[in-house]
Amino acid sequence: MVATDSKTELWDIGLKFWGWFSLLIGISVFTFFDGLKFVFGYWTTSEEYSHGLLIPFITAFLIWQKKNELARLPFEGSWAGVGVVGLGLGLYFLGELATLYIIVQYAFLVVAFGLVLAVTGFKIFKQIWIPLFFLFFAIPLPNFLYQGLSGKLQLLSSALGVSFIRACDISVYLEGNVIDLGSYKLQVVEACNGLRYLFPLMSLSFMCAYFFKVALWKRAVIFLSSIPITILMNSFRIGIIGVMVEYWGKSMAEGFLHDFEGWAIFMACTGLLVGEMWLLARIGREPRPLLEVFGLAFPEPSPKDALFRERTLPRQYWPVLGLSVVALGGAQLLQHREEFVPPRAEFVDFPMQLADWTGRRETMEQQYIDALKFDDYILANYVRDGVMPVNFYSAYYASQRKGESIHSPRSCIPGGGWEIKSLETVNADLPGEEGDPLRINRLVIQKGEDRQLVYYWFQQRGRNLTNEYAVKWYLFWDALTLNRTDGALVRLTTYLPRGEELATGEARLNEFLRVLKPQLNRYIAD
Repeated sequence: MVATDSKTELWDIGLKFWGWFSLLIGISVFTFFDGLKFVFGYWTTSEEYSHGLLIPFITAFLIWQKKNELARLPFEGSWAGVGVVGLGLGLYFLGELATLYIIVQYAFLVVAFGLVLAVTGFKIFKQIWIPLFFLFFAIPLPNFLYQGLSGKLQLLSSALGVSFIRACDISVYLEGNVIDLGSYKLQVVEACNGLRYLFPLMSLSFMCAYFFKVALWKRAVIFLSSIPITILMNSFRIGIIGVMVEYWGKSMAEGFLHDFEGWAIFMACTGLLVGEMWLLARIGREPRPLLEVFGLAFPEPSPKDALFRERTLPRQYWPVLGLSVVALGGAQLLQHREEFVPPRAEFVDFPMQLADWTGRRETMEQQYIDALKFDDYILANYVRDGVMPVNFYSAYYASQRKGESIHSPRSCIPGGGWEIKSLETVNADLPGEEGDPLRINRLVIQKGEDRQLVYYWFQQRGRNLTNEYAVKWYLFWDALTLNRTDGALVRLTTYLPRGEELATGEARLNEFLRVLKPQLNRYIAD
């Protein structure tokens, strides 16, 4: 900018500009409404993402902080931003056709970045891209990533928590994520995996790194340290609960005290972050007090003699508006496209007599039903004379669009204290079976002296799959081309008595699978 009559020249946004830009924002929000509504539902119902309600407001505040710098820069527009908007809208239609909300949600952020870049230009975008990037912390992880991360954190937190309990000279036994204190068993369920601390703390540490005016490596340390801090403090919390249960009873693991301990641990995590920044501020050639390198900066009032010029819409606005209107029209057409759920028989009618195998149904505990979020399931033990029983489990999902997806046994089995001794993908050797062989995952799992043989595969829209990543690919592809996301997990388990050969257990599962397989298509649609 140049000075005019020694006055500071600043750019201001008038009502006309706000009106046109608000129209663009309104069209975008209306286009992405279903995906945004789903994110809002996560914020209000899931403790892991409850901090997401604050993130848009924090982003707005961080941009407002730059008010003085932004007022000195004109809106120049950028054709690259128009391209980014087009890319985001392309992702939106891909997500809508594939009926996958996660693609729609990330597409919205791409469009938001593109809108800002197209209207303001690179100079202003460089000033505010970090606050805009902060919006990514509000989007839930894809469910299959969440499940894998949750399972690993449950096991790690359980192991570290037990180490703390033993350090307090308390006898304890750990089986997977079950802590056995003798008089009481603590189960480190999904709600105790630490993700309800990790996601908010990562968001907080990102903000801290943003305000921490030191070397880049120190800021990176602040952000990345949120992960080990969360794991260690969550493990410490589990250990504390174990110690309190040992001395004061199981009420210490329930109700208000349980929730209060969670809040106390998060505040302790925040205190550790502050202490870490204090320490890093004093490391280096020129140590400085923390308050000197960390703090909120508020914009100063505009000079009284400033010369204000009103911003005008750049020419890039109009093609962006045109793209947004076209996208809105396409979105209205797609709203009438309902996901296809094929007819099937329900597992409640599944026969308990398969040739000479007789079954007995079992009921899954409600906490597992709530965690797995399937639409239908069967859990039954089948026996016949002279052989060990076979446990049959199948979980069916009518739709995997809204975050509900199949949990792989590879991530669930270790939670019960079982160690996977071997894992192979093989063809099931079914007696008298003709045609293409059935590919299965074959696991041998062990806990102490106990061994089990497990078969499992994913039966998905006419395909039998064994690879978890192939399942995700075909989920996307079939949603896009068939408008279907239904599917099921099928798992068979049998106990291997001490001294029994693996081949004997395989023969048992193969014999049962031979009579089970013809029944499945009625309950798991092709």
